Amino acid sequence: MSETAETQLEKKLRRLIETIDVGNALTEPLTDSIVHLLRITAAEMNSEEASVLIREGDDGDLRFLSATGKVAEQLINLRVPAGKGIAGFVFSSGQPMAVADAGEEETFYAEVDKQTGYSTQTILATPLRHNGEVIGVLEYVNRIGEPPYEPFSPVEMDKAALFAEAVASLINAYESVKLFRELGEKMIDGEGTEDYSQVRAWLGELRSAPEHREMLDLAILIRELAARGEAEREMCREVLEAVVKFSDQKSETSFLSY
Repeated sequence: MSETAETQLEKKLRRLIETIDVGNALTEPLTDSIVHLLRITAAEMNSEEASVLIREGDDGDLRFLSATGKVAEQLINLRVPAGKGIAGFVFSSGQPMAVADAGEEETFYAEVDKQTGYSTQTILATPLRHNGEVIGVLEYVNRIGEPPYEPFSPVEMDKAALFAEAVASLINAYESVKLFRELGEKMIDGEGTEDYSQVRAWLGELRSAPEHREMLDLAILIRELAARGEAEREMCREVLEAVVKFSDQKSETSFLSY
């Protein structure tokens, strides 16, 4: 491989690694935001547990992405087979569902309770949509306090649908970041790609470099600022454009002085 080709490959790989690491850096704030929203909405619904399931793989299985409540940690990454359970029905049909007694519901998937030791009695599940497509399911389980629990009402189903809109926007952002990250990782780990294997040695050095860490910190700051509102996004854009303009002018001045 010529020196020019090696330089071009290194530049492409550097950009690729930066994209992957920015994706990794942004995933955690997104999942934290989803959990925070689940806690707030669960309190509004007087619900003991709340969770989000997203599609996993091409077979239509669902995976618990985020959850709150007593068994939240045990739920994360548990799978519900395609078409199984209340969540599977809601995902495939696109229709919300409220169940007053899960034990009497034929579609209820008891395996999740078996694995977590939890006792699901009442449940409200509503689809998460983005651009008209169902991308997941939002669930509220049981009530705060002691059983017997009051069933979820039609008014609460409407309220859950509103909450689902906010959750869906975060899920879509999470999925987009995850897609770019996974694509980049597959390219790096691709078998038979001799050129990539030659530069793996410097990946650790690249990721440990101070400027790389600073880039990730800036990406997170921009993401947090942009999430605060339109005025903040506009201000952020103007500041960044001013910095780029200043940098360009500085480079031109330095060149002329030289």
